[in-house]
Amino acid sequence: MLTKQTTGQAWKQIKGSITDVKGFTTAGAHCGLKRKRLDIGAIFCDVPANAAGVFTLNQIQAAPLKVTKESLAHSSGKLQAVLVNSGNANACTGASGLVDAYEMRALAAAKFAVPEEAVAVTSTGVIGEKMPMEKVRSGIEDLVLSKESTPFAEAILTTDTGTKEVCVEVVIDQKTVRIAGVAKGSGMIHPNMATMLGFITTDANVEPAALKRALAKATDETFNRITVDGDTSTNDMVLVLASGLADNQPLDETHPEWANFYGALSACAESLAKKIAKDGEGATKLIEVQVTGAVSDEEAGKVAKAIVGSDLVKTAVYGKDGNWGRIICAIGYSGCTLDPDTIDIAIGPYETLVQSEPVVVDDTAISKYMEAETIVIKADLHQGQGVGKAWGCDLTYDYVRINAGYRT
Repeated sequence: MLTKQTTGQAWKQIKGSITDVKGFTTAGAHCGLKRKRLDIGAIFCDVPANAAGVFTLNQIQAAPLKVTKESLAHSSGKLQAVLVNSGNANACTGASGLVDAYEMRALAAAKFAVPEEAVAVTSTGVIGEKMPMEKVRSGIEDLVLSKESTPFAEAILTTDTGTKEVCVEVVIDQKTVRIAGVAKGSGMIHPNMATMLGFITTDANVEPAALKRALAKATDETFNRITVDGDTSTNDMVLVLASGLADNQPLDETHPEWANFYGALSACAESLAKKIAKDGEGATKLIEVQVTGAVSDEEAGKVAKAIVGSDLVKTAVYGKDGNWGRIICAIGYSGCTLDPDTIDIAIGPYETLVQSEPVVVDDTAISKYMEAETIVIKADLHQGQGVGKAWGCDLTYDYVRINAGYRT
């Protein structure tokens, strides 16, 4: 059970989903974008929700991202519905792709009786194929809102092996506040967003500008710290919607319990990020890299991402090979401030390098440790107080098999 004490209040992970947050319902349906699985879904809020988003840094961005950014800009940062499809990314589809994304927004607005600018549109799937709008139109019409979250969580998946959901509870102003999230992501995952979609709902009353800053910070510390294969996609986004129905006093950084709220939001994002990393295409293990002693938290994060993103490290983990030489190599090319003579490395409980001097290790014991589902790699640079984490997965034969036949 995930739990942490912040400023006298506790946040904790509970059993629940985005529909266990006051004001939110979801829907999922099958419209034929995928052969059998659900492939279109929606999130709806009973009231206009303060909203914020973060988006892929890939310069090639899919049409739905442009439409969603426009909605956020024209609605003063408020959304009431999110329409999502899987099976087709509507990316690199030219002018007609943008027309289709606008039509999807208009159809969802009519379906849920809200203004068009109150609707976000997101898509995930194959790049470069026109959206079969006759199927999409039928799918939107078939959407039925309910408090059951599973159909939506399933409708957004591509190569994922299962749904990814989390719910966190925290007390603010003596009011119970919930923050919940659902995500998809398995391949084309790399820091600075990745091919992933994340949707977070909360019933907290949060000032729009503060919500945007909080999401950006939480994303940088969580979603931007995961990698599967080094590819940053065209469609990635994380959206957060706050209904305000928990009836707490408006939250921003000056609120005495802001740290509690941010801690809960960050915990929700971290849990989803780790679920994505663990579910990397073909993966058998989650890798967590913990870096300490960097000159700053930012540099610690960069070092952690370099380690977890190394194909050689990832394959060593798959092979249960405690080859720490691959780890120090990644540290060296991270571009961060280092003293080559003061680095410590450990794989799980086993120190392999202390002050850059090799330690005699039991390779059999390390290999046994690496049979676990979660492998922790630690590095201490002894350069400052900076700390950071990153998450990834091993690289297996199945990754090649899955992506060699992605469209066929």
